[in-house]
Amino acid sequence: MTSKPRPDHACSNTAALPQSDDASKTQARPTKLSDRVYGDIVERILQGEYGEGDRLPSETKLAEMNRVSRPIVREALSRLREDGLVRSQRGAGSYVECRPDRAMLDFAPLESLADMQRCFEFRAALEGESARLAAQHVSPSSLKEIERALQRLEECIQAGELGVDADFGFHLAIAEATNNRFFTDTLLSLKPQINFGQNLARNLGLRRPGQHLPEVQQEHVKILQAIREGDPERACQRMRQHIGNSRRRVFEG
Repeated sequence: MTSKPRPDHACSNTAALPQSDDASKTQARPTKLSDRVYGDIVERILQGEYGEGDRLPSETKLAEMNRVSRPIVREALSRLREDGLVRSQRGAGSYVECRPDRAMLDFAPLESLADMQRCFEFRAALEGESARLAAQHVSPSSLKEIERALQRLEECIQAGELGVDADFGFHLAIAEATNNRFFTDTLLSLKPQINFGQNLARNLGLRRPGQHLPEVQQEHVKILQAIREGDPERACQRMRQHIGNSRRRVFEG
């Protein structure tokens, strides 16, 4: 199988999120009402209006504040719970579980966050299966390509660079190792959205490089180990865990 061309520069030290035409089109799509409510609540948490442990306004009040129906508010709260930002108690309302890093406001428009988290959900399903098949079908040459991709990413980390292209290259190499072009093609079609999430997570990670980036890289190493050992279930589990952790790290306080 012929590998797709890779970027000439695997490492990047730019702090701006990607603004490709595809990414701009993605961000320009009409915003769902629930995503608007989601973004409003996230912004209020970031600005400190709702602190950790604080009770959020009732669904009725949130609906009035945002001029939407209560089902729309419930949908937004459901996604906030999935992202670990709020918790709900039956009969007692919803409470702020954690406050993300305010630096998030420097890197991402709030209306894009809900869609970005949906991308993480889809990736967990897609790339978990990709890792599973890679462990079953990887060839010596494909394994070498995954190892090279991991090494390029390590070089970026050591240089204190974002390494967004290198990160994507690692995941792409695993998709290519499945010997099923639909995994590769799907991943490439999602590249603007994936890069958006990776760029945000890594920009925030550079604020605590001794913790975030080594943790991410160790997860990559474990995925490679499972593929190298031909363990499909462990490869799938580790990939899904890695992407789930990536989603969580975006909102770490």
